[in-house]
Amino acid sequence: VQLQASGGGLVQPGGSLRLSCAASGSLFRINTMAWYRQAPGKQRELVAAFGSGGTTNYAESVKGRFTISGDNAKTTLYLQMDSLKPEDTAVYYCNYFMLGKNYWGQGTLVTVSS
Repeated sequence: VQLQASGGGLVQPGGSLRLSCAASGSLFRINTMAWYRQAPGKQRELVAAFGSGGTTNYAESVKGRFTISGDNAKTTLYLQMDSLKPEDTAVYYCNYFMLGKNYWGQGTLVTVSS
């Protein structure tokens, strides 16, 4: 299983970005698909997740601003980020959890700055 994240970049406060994660390989019995982020000097944290039942979960800090979505085949995962703030600056990682294992993308850097 390989995950390839893309879509990061430099954006001004209040702007938007859409991250994508392309998944390939043997994808089955996926429990969760998620986005995490890690800011400099901080631990990696969950941003948004899709559960196996189709439920979504968001960090309090991004509720109402970020939207996680994906295609039916679960080969692509998106994170729409609106009303971005400087504190959203981080490396964003996509994650698939399946058959008891975590799979990670390589990370894409999002910088929110004027």
